[in-house]
Amino acid sequence: MHLIANISMLFTEVALADRLAAARDAGFDGVEIQFPEAADIAPLRAAIAATGLPVVLINVPRGTGDEVGLAALPGRGDDFRAAVATCARQATALSADKVNILSGRPPPDADPALCRRTLIDNLRHAAGVMADIGVRVMVEPVNPHDVPGFFLTGLQDALDLLDEAEHDNLFVQFDFYHMAITEADLCAAIAQAGPRIGHVQFADAPGRNEPGTGDLDFPAALTALRKTGYDGALSAEYRPAGDTTAGLEWIDSFRKMIA
Repeated sequence: MHLIANISMLFTEVALADRLAAARDAGFDGVEIQFPEAADIAPLRAAIAATGLPVVLINVPRGTGDEVGLAALPGRGDDFRAAVATCARQATALSADKVNILSGRPPPDADPALCRRTLIDNLRHAAGVMADIGVRVMVEPVNPHDVPGFFLTGLQDALDLLDEAEHDNLFVQFDFYHMAITEADLCAAIAQAGPRIGHVQFADAPGRNEPGTGDLDFPAALTALRKTGYDGALSAEYRPAGDTTAGLEWIDSFRKMIA
């Protein structure tokens, strides 16, 4: 396993492209970016070349305004497919290995069964598009306390969706923070997801700040994760309580735990 930084949340003290150098200097082995804009691509490509850090993951565009994803929204299929096409171009330009899909927040009167069918169809479409360019597709359950109305919130629902979608290019994006809130036992949830985990993010809970600011048992969680055979990226996706660099006291202990 190796540590990467979500530079949409970390190192915001400097411009986006400059955050790769900041992440490298802090000891990270790569980065992820939530929603790169078209104007970001050229500076990011230059920063990748200069630092040698890979962009591991980006998200499929989430929509407009306060939208938090499109994949489970009935009647928005054209918008979702356009977002997937944009993401495929970005992933190719940035040499990203993985993309993440957010199910979104359907209208309150939307039929849940229709939302589910819509999500499954959209996951299949995205999985096929990304498979053609060698990119793996994640789907992320998000806790409903932070994002009220979000469609996909629980781990079992995510696993069931993967079963129904029946595509070998679909995986769970397992965020320790979200799953610590929605699941009764984080370590049991990690074991339950097992080899279907394709990407891991973390923040402490409660609060979504640096490790050590809450009560999440990271040693136990990382031990459970290792038992699944996962050997990929661990992304620091938290809100720094203050200056990003000043809050990195946790990084050495994490490196020892994943060595």
